[in-house]
Amino acid sequence: MGAKIKELDYQELNHPLKEWVFISTEKIIENEKGNIRHIVKASSTAFTTFGEAYFTEINFNERKGWKKHLKMTLNLVTCFGEVLFYFVHPQSGEIFKIMVSSKNNIRLTVKPGIWFCFEGVGISSNLVLNIASIAHDPSESENRPLDFYFGEQE
Repeated sequence: MGAKIKELDYQELNHPLKEWVFISTEKIIENEKGNIRHIVKASSTAFTTFGEAYFTEINFNERKGWKKHLKMTLNLVTCFGEVLFYFVHPQSGEIFKIMVSSKNNIRLTVKPGIWFCFEGVGISSNLVLNIASIAHDPSESENRPLDFYFGEQE
C-alpha cells in the first residue's frame, strides 16, 4: 500500500469514512463520587439493534485485526485506557486512524463492510466494549493478517 495513515477528526461530521463509521462523543456526567458515562441508548444516532455485548482487552503495543464484518454493526467504546482504531476506506484503500480513550468517551459505530483493526496504546491493559447488532457468528466476518495493510506503512 505505501500510503500514509491519516488521522480521523472525531469532531468532523463530514469525514471520509462517514458512510461506514459514525463517530459520536457521548455525555459524561460529573459526580464527586465517580462520573457517569453514557455509552448508547436505543434512540442514539446510528444505533440499530442489540445482539450481544462483550469486552476485548488489548495490551500495550499489541494489535488485533484485520477484520471485516459482513452483517454485524459494532458500537465500540474504550472503557479503560487508550486504543487506536484503524480503518481502510472501502473504495480508495486509504488507511485512517482515530484514538478512542476512556477520557474522550467516543463511541464508534462501525457498519458492515469495512476492514479495521485496533492497537493498545495505553501503558497497561486497555479495555474495549462492543455492543454488537447481532450475536457472534464466525461465518459473517473475514480476517486478514496484520501485515496485509501495515506492511509498508511502518
